[in-house]
Amino acid sequence: MPTLTDLVRDHTDLTDNDLEWLHALVSDWQLLADLSFADLLLWVPLSASATPPAEAGRPRPPVRDGVPGWVAIAQMRPTTGPTAYPEDLVGKVVRTGRRGLIDVAWRERRIVREGDPEWGSGIPVREESIPVRRGAKMLGVIQRSTNLSSARTPSRLELTYLQSASDLAQMIAEGRFPVPGEEPNLVRSPRVGDGLIRLDRSGKVSYASPNAQSAYRRLGFPADLVGESIGEVTARLCDTGEPLEEALTVVLSGRAPREVEVEAHGSVMQLRTIPLVVAGTRIGAIMLCRDVTELRWRDRELMTKDATIREIHHRVKNNLQTVAALLRLQARRLQIPEGRAALDEAVRRVGSIAIVHETLSHTPDELIDFDDIADRVITMAGEVSTPETRVVPKRTGSFGVLPAEIATPLAMALTELLQNALEHGLAKRDGTLEVVAARYGEGAPGPGGVRVWGDWPGTAADGVADGPAAPAEGEGRRLVTVVSDDGVGLPADFDMDSSDSLGLQIVRTLIVGELGGRLEFRRRDGGGTEVVVDVPLDQQHRPGPPR
Repeated sequence: MPTLTDLVRDHTDLTDNDLEWLHALVSDWQLLADLSFADLLLWVPLSASATPPAEAGRPRPPVRDGVPGWVAIAQMRPTTGPTAYPEDLVGKVVRTGRRGLIDVAWRERRIVREGDPEWGSGIPVREESIPVRRGAKMLGVIQRSTNLSSARTPSRLELTYLQSASDLAQMIAEGRFPVPGEEPNLVRSPRVGDGLIRLDRSGKVSYASPNAQSAYRRLGFPADLVGESIGEVTARLCDTGEPLEEALTVVLSGRAPREVEVEAHGSVMQLRTIPLVVAGTRIGAIMLCRDVTELRWRDRELMTKDATIREIHHRVKNNLQTVAALLRLQARRLQIPEGRAALDEAVRRVGSIAIVHETLSHTPDELIDFDDIADRVITMAGEVSTPETRVVPKRTGSFGVLPAEIATPLAMALTELLQNALEHGLAKRDGTLEVVAARYGEGAPGPGGVRVWGDWPGTAADGVADGPAAPAEGEGRRLVTVVSDDGVGLPADFDMDSSDSLGLQIVRTLIVGELGGRLEFRRRDGGGTEVVVDVPLDQQHRPGPPR
């Protein structure tokens, strides 16, 4: 389905600034549809190169007013009434002359209303065309279609809605709406049904919908709002002894378009003001209000929960660092080399877990940029290598963002593999130690020239893939990590399943058992060792039997 941007760029000569204006209009025209009880369809003129073809049996139509035809680029239905067009009309192209009101509104640069309803779709529909301007430039025409099948005597609320819609339509035709320079709303703004207040030029309430009255009653104002100065009422309700902030004062006066939140008596209300300026004169304003008490309460609960979780991670990190410090003290007092080495290994394992919790203490969720953790683990491993060997580990590729349930065991496994390579493969010799990371199944290729897959699904026919081979169909997203060194290589009789190394047992338990991944030790071309760790990213990770 083509987007608004696609349709404008493919079918029209409108500029990027014009497109930005149309985006701003469409992002806010639900307000006009709801106030009008009508469908909205935005038509823009076709470029000469996009002239619609001639209909069968008819000659190509002449170009009128410099417009060969129209393309519908956006559609909006009302939430306050029945729709006139249940079908999707976005992308529809019509010749000039097939939508008479649109042609007239474009040519005469004014709002055009149809006197009698149309019955083409089997229901009475009143049509109206509103020219869309940006400054002095015409951009298109809004077709406003009202379903009259449920027409009845309008109430005061409906009359206020319709008058406000008429004023907004006039502002669109004059290029005053959307308001030039107004920042787009990044959060959900109040809608017409949430509560509407109509202000006169002095900022007094001429009409307040029942929902708006209820919202102010929850703030602590039990009387009728009509005739009251909305600024003075809201200021009294929110009086905390401090001066009102400038933004709130501007909003409550109805002089500028803005959104604010006010709080009183335990209730929170979101306010949005839209000044009404017709023919260069400010005639009043529309104020939309919405009770967001429960929403803000949930937000605060979530913020409190997030802060609590981060504090827990921070304290866990501190406790782990304390444990590591105690183990170091104990290691210094031991005279048995094997015992001291065992405690040093425990310190490194605890340290890798502490790094993950330290990172989690600074993030608002349980997702971690693992590249930073990997670099710190790699640096920590390099610090324990002897100065004579001059081994400096490095990282190639990116781990990306990982959930905490993967990051913690992966950090521990990476620590063990690096330490194992330094102690056994590169003991008392120079060499290189590299960690290569690649993600698969996300539409982006991994690093070329890296041997990733062994004899697993998705490899080349000979069992070795010189480059990033894609996982087999159904494998999903995966993270593949290769830890390689050019050291002495694996012993001739090496068997991971029967190895009595505690570090390798830990790695196997974490990768295969806990993460449901795959682990392979193999000899590196040119000498040395490669360890391939393949972890699925889509499945729920839980302890399972090692394979």
